[in-house]
Amino acid sequence: MKFDGIYTPVITPHQEDGSIDRDALVSQIEYLIASGVNGLINGGSTGEYYAQSLEERIEIASFVKDVIGDRLPLIVGTVAIRLPDSIAMAEHAARIGAAALLVGSPPYAVPTERENALNALAIDRAADLPIMLYNYPGRMGIDMGEEFLDRVGRSRNFCAIKESSGDINRVHLLARDYPHIQMSCGMDDQALEFFAWGARSWVCAGSNFLPKEHVALWKACRVEGDFDKGRRIMSAMMPLMRVLEQGGKFIQCVKYGCEMMGQHAGPPRPPLRPLNKDDKRQLEQVVRVLKRTVADIEAGANAGAQAEAAE
Repeated sequence: MKFDGIYTPVITPHQEDGSIDRDALVSQIEYLIASGVNGLINGGSTGEYYAQSLEERIEIASFVKDVIGDRLPLIVGTVAIRLPDSIAMAEHAARIGAAALLVGSPPYAVPTERENALNALAIDRAADLPIMLYNYPGRMGIDMGEEFLDRVGRSRNFCAIKESSGDINRVHLLARDYPHIQMSCGMDDQALEFFAWGARSWVCAGSNFLPKEHVALWKACRVEGDFDKGRRIMSAMMPLMRVLEQGGKFIQCVKYGCEMMGQHAGPPRPPLRPLNKDDKRQLEQVVRVLKRTVADIEAGANAGAQAEAAE
């Protein structure tokens, strides 16, 4: 499977009592499809999988697949503390016709690289689907190092990796030594660097509420090959990246961003709490400036292209 473009890890909208708002989830999916993203991920941390029972995760995956149909590829997240739960998610993903799996390290256990690889290979055997690995040592406590990558590389299904370590040396390692594993940007404030090193996809939670702006950066870098334009868009997006990544309120910001775009998201599930008024005002200001700046960049680029065509 070729991963190309913007892949959105979809939020899970909630009612005020914490129950899942399925109508809002349908609306969010339709909004993303209409906005031009290239694939959807269900069961990622942005979707608050860690606060859901296994039964809920299975039911939501089926629901999302029914809504999407065959319009976009669906990637199903399998991360769980218990291997049997990850296997159950993988088997269910295969049953519902998902395009791929998202496979991360099991949280809290801190396995060795060999143990982590055996865990991933067991999930692979359960579904026999293409796999995007998810390296996020900040959450999982361990890196998917070279021993891990060498071991899982024996299966053809491990074809991509969402790299969220924040370590630019990992980008260099993956690009140079593991070119057969497609590198996907998983660290939003390094998107430009990922694209410069050959990544063709970006898994970005912010595309839940700013899909067109994220698509614009991807297109500038990977479709048009215009890194000057890409730098200008990235510069406009950096204040958002700082708010999302450095405030300790990532999911809350993403969900409120969706509310700002007219999409009901509801509160996060405990232990998280919604943004306060000051946090909301800060995000509103950042998003307002970002949207205006990117629109101006796009308009300027289009005007320049029309002038060239007229000459």
